[in-house]
Amino acid sequence: SNTVTSPHIEALDRADKAILRALQQDASISNVALAAKVNLSPPACLRRVERLKEMGLIRGIVALLNPSALDAGMLVMIGVVLDRSTPESFAQFETAAQQVSGCMECHVVTGEFDYFMLVRTRDSQSFNRLHAEQLLYTCPACARFVRSWGCGRWCRPTRYRFSPNGPRHARRQ
Repeated sequence: SNTVTSPHIEALDRADKAILRALQQDASISNVALAAKVNLSPPACLRRVERLKEMGLIRGIVALLNPSALDAGMLVMIGVVLDRSTPESFAQFETAAQQVSGCMECHVVTGEFDYFMLVRTRDSQSFNRLHAEQLLYTCPACARFVRSWGCGRWCRPTRYRFSPNGPRHARRQ
């Protein structure tokens, strides 16, 4: 086959995928409850979860906080253009971005921008303060910031959806 696939994905059976789906929905579920949900014995379920961790498919277990309850209900997507495309500029920005309050994610990208940041803040006034006090002064390698406000989320970012027919990856040329 010409399809490029991960050996980890190929090794997953229905029970493994059911475990991963259930843990993505509620990682606090007990092993006994998880085992019942995926129709396995508790020892078999625990072995599979440990194997999925060893394979690197489960990176960690976290609590997802409610941004609105933390007074950080506004999501701001920021396209960042650096003033120079040098390793030093990229390193300087990445160091600075780790210090930005409310920065949830930061991705190096191709195209018009060098990075996309996802920042949570209370409202536009608090973002303007963050922009003036943190982004402008702690990110001197930046030539331009382009911001957009999030208007609503329609996709849950913590869930990977398994294709019913197996993985679909890029084809080799």
